[in-house]
Amino acid sequence: MSKKMSGVKSAVMVILMGLLGVLVEVEGLGVNWGTMASHKMDPKTVVQMMKDNGINKVKLFDAESSTMSALAGSGIEVMIAIPNDQLLAMNDYGRAKKFVQRNVTRYNFNGGVNIKYIAVGNEPFLKAYNGSFQKTTFPALQNIQNALNEAGVGNTIKATVPSNADVYGSPTDNPVPSAGRFRPDINDQMVQLVEFLAKNNAPFTVNIYPFLSLYGNDDFPIDFAFFDGAPQPVVDGGIQYTNVFDANYDTLVSALKAAGYGDMPIIVGEVGWPTDGDKNANINMAYRFYNGLLPRLLSNKGTPLRPGAIDVYLFGLIDEDAKSIAPGSFERHWGIFRYDGQPKFAMDIAGRGQNSLLVPAQNVRYQEKRWCQFNPDAKDLSKLGENINYACTFADCTPLGYGSSCNGLDANANASYAFNAYYQVQNQDEMACQFQGLAKVTTLNISTETCSFNIQIVGTYSSATRTSAYLFVYVVALVFLLL
Repeated sequence: MSKKMSGVKSAVMVILMGLLGVLVEVEGLGVNWGTMASHKMDPKTVVQMMKDNGINKVKLFDAESSTMSALAGSGIEVMIAIPNDQLLAMNDYGRAKKFVQRNVTRYNFNGGVNIKYIAVGNEPFLKAYNGSFQKTTFPALQNIQNALNEAGVGNTIKATVPSNADVYGSPTDNPVPSAGRFRPDINDQMVQLVEFLAKNNAPFTVNIYPFLSLYGNDDFPIDFAFFDGAPQPVVDGGIQYTNVFDANYDTLVSALKAAGYGDMPIIVGEVGWPTDGDKNANINMAYRFYNGLLPRLLSNKGTPLRPGAIDVYLFGLIDEDAKSIAPGSFERHWGIFRYDGQPKFAMDIAGRGQNSLLVPAQNVRYQEKRWCQFNPDAKDLSKLGENINYACTFADCTPLGYGSSCNGLDANANASYAFNAYYQVQNQDEMACQFQGLAKVTTLNISTETCSFNIQIVGTYSSATRTSAYLFVYVVALVFLLL
């Protein structure tokens, strides 16, 4: 072989190894795809958006048929889910078998859906649930995994239980990561669960939220929530922890070790940072968080007690304007994409070593360029407050809250935001911009530099779409009757 050919071969090998390195780096990175929105994007559009951005793993919160159909043939690895309110039903083995038949084996064919995991519940041991799901979670896990095994897919598809980090207590219970233990009130259930997972070679799934450590706790050291160094690290023996993610993860490692399963695989089912709805939820802080998290994950550095790659699903993919805000207004703003599939900020999700805007969703259709605003000519303002409350009951007004993106609006603009949010949710119905004479439609964009007055998309499941579907069915039925 000539020196020239040898040099070309070496160069090609370097390129191939570089590409392989990228593929290895991004292998463990996925996203959570929640769909609690007033106007849902077409699932096919969302799947294509994930593919365009090199996202090859997704965690769902159900197994909705249109979502599954869109994922068929995509090659994207999927975790489907059984909601908490269905855990009791899964305590019946027959119903668990039907779930597997309907949502797993149905898609298990060449060109089908690449299902890898089933999430049995979502944080069912959360303290806030007061034990509501403690008795039903483990039987449901057993039945689902046994049904998978009986169906002949248990070797490749595993059942797991996404748990909140509070399953191993508070910092008071575990002052340092090496002291990590499961909460005393659920220790027996957790050990039983871990033993079953180990028996079936299934992973333990945990959700870790550095943002929540900061939320509502003004004494929490803010730098400890990020990855760019904390002036006062937590010292555990010879280990210094400079961020809460590593400390939280290693607390779980210690808890698993204490239960006798220190080498059990771990999936981080949810981790991310919201961009609105709280004083600490904004674009800049989200950028800082991801700009520290992603390089850490893509370097396969791991944590002090568990070096190596970490299997992670970012939370979340798209904002959800119909999600419950019981935990906080930020709940509707976790997406790395806006409600319409537009990226919020630059990030290095593909592991190329540089931040860039993600590829937006393609061919998204919007409603007309019309907004609903406060009518400055309104005479009777006595019912303004109750009309704003009504609008915000049925639409998302969380950006108006303290510390949020639209918090600085004046009284009239506050009313306009609420009225427009409702108007857009109602598909710009003319009657949705009345509010007893307090509102009017405008074709001028009333957004400000810091506050976006959104125009909603033409959603897959919007009322307009449903109306068209019903009309189509009616016409078909009428034609059939006339034949």
